[in-house]
Amino acid sequence: MDVICPIDWRYGSKEMREIFSREGIMNYRIKVELALLNALKALGYLSEQDLEKVKNVSALITPEEVDKLEEKLGHDVMALVVSMAEKAGDAGRLIHFGATSYDIVDTAYALMFKDALNIIKRKLINSLEKLKEFSIKYENQLMVGRTHGQHAVPTTLGFKFANYLYELTRSLERLLEVENRVVLGKISGAVGTMAAWGKDGLKIEELVMKELGLKPHAISTQVAPRDGFAELISDLAIMGSSMDRFSIEVRELMRPEIGEVAEGVGNRVGSSTMPHKENPVTAEKIGGLAKVLRGLVLSEMENIPLWHERDLTNSSSERFIISHAFLIIDEMIDSFNELLSNLRINPESMHRNLELSKGLNMAESLMINLTLKGLPRHKAHEIVSRISREARRSGKSLFETAINDETVMSILTVDEIRRALDPLRYLGEYRELIHRSIKAYEHALKRANEIKTVTD
Repeated sequence: MDVICPIDWRYGSKEMREIFSREGIMNYRIKVELALLNALKALGYLSEQDLEKVKNVSALITPEEVDKLEEKLGHDVMALVVSMAEKAGDAGRLIHFGATSYDIVDTAYALMFKDALNIIKRKLINSLEKLKEFSIKYENQLMVGRTHGQHAVPTTLGFKFANYLYELTRSLERLLEVENRVVLGKISGAVGTMAAWGKDGLKIEELVMKELGLKPHAISTQVAPRDGFAELISDLAIMGSSMDRFSIEVRELMRPEIGEVAEGVGNRVGSSTMPHKENPVTAEKIGGLAKVLRGLVLSEMENIPLWHERDLTNSSSERFIISHAFLIIDEMIDSFNELLSNLRINPESMHRNLELSKGLNMAESLMINLTLKGLPRHKAHEIVSRISREARRSGKSLFETAINDETVMSILTVDEIRRALDPLRYLGEYRELIHRSIKAYEHALKRANEIKTVTD
């Protein structure tokens, strides 16, 4: 069979593929059907022998035979149900009893989300640990800050890493929160009222959820509410976009004329025609996949407003959206970890680039010091703007221009000007802010571990 989608052969780890493979999806759905049968058995609807027979034959079902039945029936869940029932004979007469298709599909999705999110959280925490390590290691590595692509006041590389640590910690927090709204089962029948099970509806729901290790939605229509699905895809896209922001940082700082940070490329071919090239292709892959991931958000948003108790417009789109979103973010987080693991840091270039502007990026500090000496802030801004233009025009340093300005020298001494223009003296509370970011991560990590302990 021809393979068309790159997801099938290029992107996503084996463990994530197994969840969203055709066989994987089928097995999750069988698990829900068997949990329903087990609940029915507990309430006296069928015997233990019948349940065991259905369990045994269910292990023999293949996606291919379900596909063949679907061609005839035009319904994928019904094709699975018929396949199970035909193999089980009389023992299978109560398979899917009282249920609607999306009792099975959405509860299977809950199980899939749980397993897939565990993979993503584990990999994200690996990334966060690396960012924490870099935040500490490069805490004092001085470099120029940049806004609008132009030189701004100094910062440190550790401070830069700590910002990404904080931003991606927020994605970890989002994943922990969204689980409360999407890792929920739904066993409620045709329009959500549990009518087919009569007085046993809530008990059946309770038994199914207990077996599957899920909590139920408080109420639903024929489908679980899609606002949670939209939130999940949005959260994955936000996480992907934060990784994209980091990848842009690497790509920008890897430019030969900047050269402060570089993607480790090993012996990888950079260009088919230019042998010297070392291209940031891992960072660029992250950026490219982030575009696709963001595009899936709108499609899932469109699945919130279904007609009445439901229509079928969500079904076909979610076959793409859900599996692709998880496989894309899985590929992105693996690539992100690879990028972090092989990152090259060049302190010499950071020092060189900090000197490029000849002190002009310290103009704010000079303005602040003039203001602290009693000059109105707007007047100090006007003066420093004027001498900055003079420094740029003449090619002199800001220090040289400042000590030759009568107004500045009437307010500050040469030593005060020199101290005002020292980048190491103008880093503010950077250490405390870095460690505050680390504490925020460690708090989120503790919560993630507590939740894992409870669910395990």
